[in-house]
Amino acid sequence: MHTSPLALPPRRVTILGSGHALPDRIVTSTALDHELGLAAGSVEQISGVVHRHVASSAETAASLGAAAARNALAAAGIELDQIDLIACASGTMDQGMPCNAALLQRELGMGHSGIPAMDINASCLGFIAAVDTLSWPLVAGRYRRVLLVCSDIASCGLDWQQVEVSGIFGDGAAAVVLCASEGGAKIIASNLKTFSEGAHLCQIPAGGSRFHPRRIDIPFEPLTSFSMQGKGVFRLAAKHLPTLVSDLLDQAGLNQDQIDWVIPHQASQQAMQHAARRLGFAPEKVIDVFAHHGNQVAASLPTALDIAIRDQRIQRGQILMLIGTGAGLSIGGMILEY
Repeated sequence: MHTSPLALPPRRVTILGSGHALPDRIVTSTALDHELGLAAGSVEQISGVVHRHVASSAETAASLGAAAARNALAAAGIELDQIDLIACASGTMDQGMPCNAALLQRELGMGHSGIPAMDINASCLGFIAAVDTLSWPLVAGRYRRVLLVCSDIASCGLDWQQVEVSGIFGDGAAAVVLCASEGGAKIIASNLKTFSEGAHLCQIPAGGSRFHPRRIDIPFEPLTSFSMQGKGVFRLAAKHLPTLVSDLLDQAGLNQDQIDWVIPHQASQQAMQHAARRLGFAPEKVIDVFAHHGNQVAASLPTALDIAIRDQRIQRGQILMLIGTGAGLSIGGMILEY
């Protein structure tokens, strides 16, 4: 059953500053061709990725997130002690407990600060879900400035023999500082939907209590690997995305020509190209960093956003559409004035 989103007033919230961070190690598709015994050019042709950054064993989601956070704070021109809340929206947390935001706070050297820290988990859709959720306490005055960090290390959960899946992923982190806006910048519309009929299409079974090694009588190690039924995810997302985008535009009172930039979750080259065609957006309006980053889970969309802000494609006052999918299967979008 389709239900239209609530008609809500614009929320006066702005991205005060943004930043991203990448592991030092770069893995090229050419190197993967050699490692996997494939013909030259195979991995790039299959994945659409020229190279991706892959974390070392010494790098964690918290350490990468802290680097991105410092870049965002510098861009915002504020200090960490001016932050009222630290939120993480990662799909691959460092450990089952505590939340990654607590580990990030410690990584930032603020372990004695008392700054509240919490996670908002919507896998690849984490950034949109978190901005949408956090906007309300910002507007209400509960918080003045929120540090939101998406940091993901996908590489450790991949079967690199299955290049159709593993070849599209990369590691990285991105962060933004959010605050209430007195004018101009605002969230105009947002829409989130989950269709759990697709919960099995994209998952890592291990990591919680359901498949804890003390509770199961099957091998644990295979359950720690990421699995994705790409065609199933693609079909389900393609079925629902057009309605979601139509609802977003209706809610915002805008048409497609009034959208300056579309920033999608960098799911895969095929998914982004198909979505742009299906939704009617010209390729030159879509921020695409996939070839040199891959799918960085929740960090993908804010990394693309930060890159386009830093190279000055995105300017203050422009209208942005953020859109993405995540495990669940969840889809979501947001229109904002930057």
